[in-house]
Amino acid sequence: MPSLDDVYRQFGETAEASQLLEVELGNIALMHKLLKKNLILEKNTDLATSIFDKINKSTLGQLLKQVGKSTDHIDELYSKLENALKVRNRLTHSFYREHNFRRNTEDGRLIMLDDLVNMHDILIEAYSVTDRPKGAGDDRPKGATRRGCFWVSGVVKSSLKDPFCQALFS
Repeated sequence: MPSLDDVYRQFGETAEASQLLEVELGNIALMHKLLKKNLILEKNTDLATSIFDKINKSTLGQLLKQVGKSTDHIDELYSKLENALKVRNRLTHSFYREHNFRRNTEDGRLIMLDDLVNMHDILIEAYSVTDRPKGAGDDRPKGATRRGCFWVSGVVKSSLKDPFCQALFS
């Protein structure tokens, strides 16, 4: 039967999944703004720093709004991201309050673990639609490495053969 340490461990893994999603949405928002302001090729460190600082201070909900404003074409993906935001907020703000004294019994801890595993799955599914290193496609420039929707090798080039990336940047 699950121990309280098992619950705490799963809570930590679920919180980590939430942070992975938040970082990836921040990366997407940052790259979109850098491309929009032409800061990939033109150096303007003050503007780039300002953009980075604003994104770095953004909450997951704010990042989701920023990424959502960049396109009209990701309704299905956006709904997964919105659901992940609700899960993350519930995890952070009310998980232990909702489960309360369940932590004191084996059956209660099992219920808590099941809830955490379900939350983790939702967060990882949302993360997986934003981070696209798998199935990179055939548009890879020689010597480049994949980072989300972008190939990085000296000059950043969006990978617009990826459906998620097409939705974000078309």
